[in-house]
Amino acid sequence: MWLPSFFSRTFGRAGNNGRMASAPGHVRVRPYMDSDAGITRSIFLQSVTLTAAEDYTKQQIDAWASPQDRPLDEWNRDRQESGTLVAVVAGVVMGFTDIRETGYIDMLFVSPKFVRRGIGSALLREAENRARIAKAPLLYSNVSITARPFFAHHGFVEVAEQHPIIHGVQVKNYRMNKHLF
Repeated sequence: MWLPSFFSRTFGRAGNNGRMASAPGHVRVRPYMDSDAGITRSIFLQSVTLTAAEDYTKQQIDAWASPQDRPLDEWNRDRQESGTLVAVVAGVVMGFTDIRETGYIDMLFVSPKFVRRGIGSALLREAENRARIAKAPLLYSNVSITARPFFAHHGFVEVAEQHPIIHGVQVKNYRMNKHLF
């Protein structure tokens, strides 16, 4: 896929002295590596089962977070193909996001232990920077009830309320956009 290799050439790879984006509070955003598979999948599952649990039923959470649907090798391949970025603080991955060349953000999750500390904001800023470089006209995502205020705070506008079916269970989310150009 075009996106990860383009960003690797443009921003460098972790470990080769390429310039990686940093954010306030010593959050460093860098490209995803194979060794990030386990921690990013864990952050996803914890975020859905803990952070989003206030806004969704147990049945909805179970459908959304079904780990049997996410074998580690498939998870790793999906992250590699999705332009995934990780946020690192003191050498530990605290969150991740995907940004596609179209401006689509498939996932943005932060470890429940570290929410509201600027990690999500750092990831979103870097995703926006990369979307601008790719000349995507807008950022867009299908945002959970839980994440809706975060995205709105960062200039995203709700376009539609959606009710996708995941494993036979309806899980409400919102299509949100942010125009870049």
